[in-house]
Amino acid sequence: MHLTEEGRRAFAHEHRFLGAAHARNERRTLVVVAITAAMMVVEIVAGWAFGSMALLADGWHMATHAGAIGLAAFAYRFASRHAADPRFSFGAGKVGDLAGFASAIVLGVIALAIGVESVVRLTAPQPIAYAEATAIAVVGLAVNVVCALLLSHGGHGHGSHGHGHHGHGHDHGSHHAHGHDHGQTHAHDDHNLRGAYVHVLADALTSALAIAGLLAGWRFGWAWVDPAIGVVGAVVIASWAVSLARDTARVLVDATPDAALAGAIRTALETGDVRVTDLHLWRVGPGHMAAIVSLATHHPEQPAAYKARLRDLDGLSHVTVEVNRCQPDDHAAAA
Repeated sequence: MHLTEEGRRAFAHEHRFLGAAHARNERRTLVVVAITAAMMVVEIVAGWAFGSMALLADGWHMATHAGAIGLAAFAYRFASRHAADPRFSFGAGKVGDLAGFASAIVLGVIALAIGVESVVRLTAPQPIAYAEATAIAVVGLAVNVVCALLLSHGGHGHGSHGHGHHGHGHDHGSHHAHGHDHGQTHAHDDHNLRGAYVHVLADALTSALAIAGLLAGWRFGWAWVDPAIGVVGAVVIASWAVSLARDTARVLVDATPDAALAGAIRTALETGDVRVTDLHLWRVGPGHMAAIVSLATHHPEQPAAYKARLRDLDGLSHVTVEVNRCQPDDHAAAA
């Protein structure tokens, strides 16, 4: 069968699986990067000048966040520029998860460095200028709170709904049929924005711990508290790194993102003698899931009929359905 260029365009579709607040989140992350980088320089310089390991640890912690949030901003820009690039089979929606995984690795390395330096200073305490170091730490905490507020308004809620299902059916003979379905879903579960947001929250926690350590040392003369707080900060960073690496790695290796959704797909399709023989569900972008489903039945229908059963399942943006006609001797297997 010859397909004209006009017909080809009618069946063509893009794979733009970006969050609804993608552009807004990019702008907010750029602002936070600038603020965080400026405060990072102040805290690192002040930490060395005043001899505070807690303040220095907070500065390096903020440096990791500046880098991670910078990666997040870059990922937003890269994903939007390459959203229609045919080299990305399912779009560039997972670039943010890749950036999150990279920042998790950096966080782990920095956590180790801070932990080692803090332990060294526990064994050999150094004089600390408590008044100056505490003032800088308070300013750092204030900056972190401002950045957290900026990012918390950047798309942690739900985006707009869009349930247009302009599927494309492809008949491949009496035994197989394929269909594609595209729809815009909630703009939630943006790991890129979530990573930047929690980086800032973790930094705010480290700043608060630094203030507590400095005040305790200043008031009671407990010089060991400051480096001890540095150890606590290292543990906080390491725990966040592990969590971020785990969540983003699941997306990067195409692990099933939602067992409940997979079950709902099976329930919606398995009516009568229809049976799901193979199901693949994975995430292709923030709030966007792709699914490939193979069905077996004695009475196959057009792909659109099966796709219509999935219209009410939120999050499915790209669906491919394969229908296999059972032979008479396959009745037992399909029943």
